[in-house]
Amino acid sequence: MKVVILCGGMGTRIREFTESIPKPMVPIGGYPILWHIMKIYSHFGHREFILCLGYKSDVIKDYFLNYFSRVSDITVDLSAPDQIRYHNHHNSENWEITLAETGLQTMTGARVAKIDHYLNDDDEFMLTYGDGVADIDIPALIAHHRSYGRLATVTGVHPIGRFGEMECDDDHRVVSFSEKPQVSVGRINGGFFVLQREFITRYLSTQEDLSLEHGPLTQCAHDGELISYHHDRYWQPMDTYREYVLLNRLWDEGAPPWGIWL
Repeated sequence: MKVVILCGGMGTRIREFTESIPKPMVPIGGYPILWHIMKIYSHFGHREFILCLGYKSDVIKDYFLNYFSRVSDITVDLSAPDQIRYHNHHNSENWEITLAETGLQTMTGARVAKIDHYLNDDDEFMLTYGDGVADIDIPALIAHHRSYGRLATVTGVHPIGRFGEMECDDDHRVVSFSEKPQVSVGRINGGFFVLQREFITRYLSTQEDLSLEHGPLTQCAHDGELISYHHDRYWQPMDTYREYVLLNRLWDEGAPPWGIWL
């Protein structure tokens, strides 16, 4: 099943990086967060990716066009510039990547509509954002989607608390403290969708101001065609510099919760 990843936004909330690179290219442990997302999917055998590009698309194109030179030692013969030898290179990524220009100002819904033809004859596909990771069970997500027979499934996650949370006993003693907990009630859109191709034809268009979240998904829910897959384990977006630091610290510690391929 093909995986569509939204990579075109400007990432205005993490300008420390996005003045020079697109948000999906912000690094975690030396690899773009986009690479981490693709590793999650490929761990379960999904190797065909369609990247919806927009803001600073050339940076993403350059990364994949020069991927082997980034991960290998190379020998270049300047007298024969077409002959480049790659050394100690381990081709663990057998990915097929379509880099689709979907417009600088295009909103998420229109971006998906613009890559419809790259889905070929597929009746269903997966979709997610290029700025969040999770230890999500992709086969369970797909099975859940198919069991309901609806047009769309969205992964529902508990939001990360903005402030610290304390639990106190009757004597006002703090019995537990969490700096940034997940809220235990309510769910939000965590990305990691499974969609029928019909979702595009029924709810989307290439009109550039069409947002996936503000209209199509709302109408899909109203029509009874949107199902939630509850994910109660790890999920973390990277919207702020603080979250960038958190994700890099977890990676550097050697056991990142989303690193299911390790």
